[in-house]
Amino acid sequence: MRAPLGNFDHATSAPDCLDQLIGPVAEAVRQWRGGVPADQIVHVDTDPRWADTAVFVEHYGRELLERSANCVVVSGKRGGESTLAACVVLSTTRVDVNGVVRRRLGARKASFASMDTATGETGMEYGGITPIGLPDGWPVLVDSAVVDLPYVLVGSGRRRGKLLVPGKAFAELPGAVVIEGLGTA
Repeated sequence: MRAPLGNFDHATSAPDCLDQLIGPVAEAVRQWRGGVPADQIVHVDTDPRWADTAVFVEHYGRELLERSANCVVVSGKRGGESTLAACVVLSTTRVDVNGVVRRRLGARKASFASMDTATGETGMEYGGITPIGLPDGWPVLVDSAVVDLPYVLVGSGRRRGKLLVPGKAFAELPGAVVIEGLGTA
Protein backbone atom coordinates (compact mmCIF):
# COMPACT_ATOMS: atom_id res chain seq x y z
CA MET A 1 0.00 0.00 0.00
CA ARG A 2 1.16 3.53 -0.73
CA ALA A 3 0.77 6.14 2.01
CA PRO A 4 -1.57 9.05 1.15
CA LEU A 5 1.26 11.47 1.96
CA GLY A 6 4.97 11.25 2.58
CA ASN A 7 7.42 8.70 1.29
CA PHE A 8 7.40 5.75 3.65
CA ASP A 9 8.77 2.27 2.99
CA HIS A 10 5.96 0.49 4.84
CA ALA A 11 2.34 1.67 4.93
CA THR A 12 -0.58 -0.51 6.04
CA SER A 13 -4.25 0.11 6.65
CA ALA A 14 -4.58 0.34 10.45
CA PRO A 15 -7.21 -2.44 10.71
CA ASP A 16 -4.75 -4.74 8.93
CA CYS A 17 -1.92 -4.17 11.43
CA LEU A 18 -3.60 -4.12 14.84
CA ASP A 19 -0.71 -6.18 16.24
CA GLN A 20 1.65 -3.26 15.55
CA LEU A 21 -0.53 -0.82 17.51
CA ILE A 22 -0.49 -0.33 21.26
CA GLY A 23 -3.53 -1.80 23.09
CA PRO A 24 -5.81 1.24 23.46
CA VAL A 25 -5.13 2.38 19.88
CA ALA A 26 -5.73 -1.09 18.42
CA GLU A 27 -9.01 -1.32 20.35
CA ALA A 28 -10.13 2.12 19.11
CA VAL A 29 -9.42 1.12 15.51
CA ARG A 30 -11.23 -2.21 16.05
CA GLN A 31 -14.31 -0.35 17.43
CA TRP A 32 -14.11 2.54 14.92
CA ARG A 33 -17.39 4.26 13.99
CA GLY A 34 -18.13 7.34 11.97
CA GLY A 35 -18.20 8.77 8.49
CA VAL A 36 -14.54 7.99 7.78
CA PRO A 37 -13.96 4.23 7.36
CA ALA A 38 -11.25 2.75 9.60
CA ASP A 39 -9.36 1.43 6.59
CA GLN A 40 -8.60 5.04 5.61
CA ILE A 41 -6.39 5.30 8.71
CA VAL A 42 -2.90 4.26 7.65
CA HIS A 43 -0.04 3.08 9.86
CA VAL A 44 3.46 3.85 8.62
CA ASP A 45 6.44 2.11 10.14
CA THR A 46 9.08 4.59 11.27
CA ASP A 47 12.24 4.50 13.34
CA PRO A 48 11.56 5.34 17.02
CA ARG A 49 14.77 7.42 17.16
CA TRP A 50 13.02 9.92 14.89
CA ALA A 51 9.64 10.08 16.66
CA ASP A 52 9.83 13.73 17.74
CA THR A 53 8.44 16.07 15.09
CA ALA A 54 11.56 18.17 14.36
CA VAL A 55 13.80 15.14 13.92
CA PHE A 56 11.07 13.21 12.11
CA VAL A 57 10.62 15.79 9.35
CA GLU A 58 14.39 16.14 8.94
CA HIS A 59 14.56 12.42 8.21
CA TYR A 60 11.27 11.73 6.38
CA GLY A 61 10.76 15.05 4.58
CA ARG A 62 10.25 18.71 5.48
CA GLU A 63 6.94 18.76 3.58
CA LEU A 64 5.43 16.62 6.36
CA LEU A 65 5.80 19.42 8.92
CA GLU A 66 2.76 21.30 7.63
CA ARG A 67 0.69 18.11 7.57
CA SER A 68 1.67 16.86 11.01
CA ALA A 69 -0.16 17.32 14.28
CA ASN A 70 0.90 16.92 17.87
CA CYS A 71 -1.34 15.46 20.54
CA VAL A 72 -0.53 16.72 24.03
CA VAL A 73 -2.13 15.91 27.35
CA VAL A 74 -3.14 18.85 29.54
CA SER A 75 -4.45 19.10 33.07
CA GLY A 76 -7.02 21.66 34.11
CA LYS A 77 -7.51 22.36 37.82
CA ARG A 78 -10.29 24.08 39.69
CA GLY A 79 -11.12 23.81 43.37
CA GLY A 80 -9.10 20.64 43.99
CA GLU A 81 -10.60 18.90 40.96
CA SER A 82 -8.38 17.94 38.04
CA THR A 83 -9.47 17.24 34.46
CA LEU A 84 -7.23 15.61 31.87
CA ALA A 85 -7.77 16.39 28.21
CA ALA A 86 -5.96 15.94 24.93
CA CYS A 87 -5.21 18.79 22.55
CA VAL A 88 -4.49 18.22 18.87
CA VAL A 89 -2.81 21.06 16.98
CA LEU A 90 -0.69 21.36 13.87
CA SER A 91 3.01 20.81 14.55
CA THR A 92 3.75 24.33 13.34
CA THR A 93 1.70 25.78 16.22
CA ARG A 94 1.56 25.67 20.01
CA VAL A 95 -1.41 24.81 22.19
CA ASP A 96 -2.96 27.90 23.84
CA VAL A 97 -3.03 26.24 27.26
CA ASN A 98 -3.48 29.36 29.41
CA GLY A 99 -6.19 30.87 27.22
CA VAL A 100 -8.35 28.62 25.04
CA VAL A 101 -7.73 25.36 26.92
CA ARG A 102 -8.16 26.80 30.41
CA ARG A 103 -11.46 28.47 29.43
CA ARG A 104 -12.75 25.41 27.57
CA LEU A 105 -12.08 23.15 30.57
CA GLY A 106 -13.57 25.70 32.99
CA ALA A 107 -10.31 25.55 34.92
CA ARG A 108 -8.67 28.12 37.10
CA LYS A 109 -5.26 26.81 36.04
CA ALA A 110 -4.19 24.64 33.10
CA SER A 111 -0.81 23.15 32.29
CA PHE A 112 0.79 20.36 30.33
CA ALA A 113 0.48 17.05 32.18
CA SER A 114 3.70 15.47 33.40
CA MET A 115 5.22 12.71 31.29
CA ASP A 116 4.34 10.12 33.94
CA THR A 117 0.72 11.28 34.04
CA ALA A 118 0.40 11.44 30.24
CA THR A 119 1.84 7.98 29.65
CA GLY A 120 0.27 6.39 32.73
CA GLU A 121 -3.23 7.63 32.01
CA THR A 122 -3.19 6.97 28.24
CA GLY A 123 -1.26 3.69 28.20
CA MET A 124 0.81 5.17 25.36
CA GLU A 125 4.49 5.93 24.95
CA TYR A 126 5.87 9.43 25.44
CA GLY A 127 6.57 10.95 22.03
CA GLY A 128 3.85 8.88 20.39
CA ILE A 129 0.62 9.92 22.11
CA THR A 130 -2.32 9.99 19.73
CA PRO A 131 -5.93 11.13 20.11
CA ILE A 132 -7.11 7.71 18.89
CA GLY A 133 -7.69 5.40 21.84
CA LEU A 134 -7.68 7.87 24.70
CA PRO A 135 -9.51 7.01 27.95
CA ASP A 136 -13.31 7.26 27.93
CA GLY A 137 -14.69 10.64 28.94
CA TRP A 138 -11.63 12.68 28.03
CA PRO A 139 -12.25 15.92 26.17
CA VAL A 140 -10.33 15.91 22.89
CA LEU A 141 -9.80 19.51 21.80
CA VAL A 142 -8.94 19.68 18.10
CA ASP A 143 -7.77 22.79 16.27
CA SER A 144 -9.97 23.45 13.24
CA ALA A 145 -6.88 23.62 11.00
CA VAL A 146 -6.26 19.92 11.69
CA VAL A 147 -9.78 18.96 10.59
CA ASP A 148 -9.36 20.96 7.37
CA LEU A 149 -6.44 18.86 6.05
CA PRO A 150 -7.05 15.86 3.76
CA TYR A 151 -4.61 13.72 5.80
CA VAL A 152 -2.71 14.43 9.00
CA LEU A 153 0.35 12.64 10.39
CA VAL A 154 0.04 11.93 14.15
CA GLY A 155 1.53 9.58 16.70
CA SER A 156 0.47 5.95 16.80
CA GLY A 157 0.61 5.46 20.56
CA ARG A 158 4.18 4.20 20.26
CA ARG A 159 7.40 5.92 19.32
CA ARG A 160 7.75 3.42 16.48
CA GLY A 161 5.28 4.24 13.75
CA LYS A 162 2.86 7.04 12.94
CA LEU A 163 -0.74 7.23 11.78
CA LEU A 164 -1.99 9.07 8.71
CA VAL A 165 -5.57 10.06 9.47
CA PRO A 166 -8.09 11.95 7.32
CA GLY A 167 -8.46 15.37 8.99
CA LYS A 168 -12.24 15.18 9.23
CA ALA A 169 -11.93 11.97 11.30
CA PHE A 170 -10.56 13.98 14.25
CA ALA A 171 -13.92 15.74 14.57
CA GLU A 172 -15.60 12.34 14.99
CA LEU A 173 -13.41 11.05 17.83
CA PRO A 174 -15.17 10.38 21.15
CA GLY A 175 -15.19 13.59 23.19
CA ALA A 176 -13.94 15.70 20.26
CA VAL A 177 -14.59 19.43 20.16
CA VAL A 178 -13.28 21.36 17.16
CA ILE A 179 -11.98 24.78 18.20
CA GLU A 180 -10.81 27.68 16.07
CA GLY A 181 -7.52 29.11 17.39
CA LEU A 182 -6.55 26.25 19.72
CA GLY A 183 -3.11 26.30 18.12
CA THR A 184 -1.21 29.60 18.00
CA ALA A 185 1.82 30.58 15.96
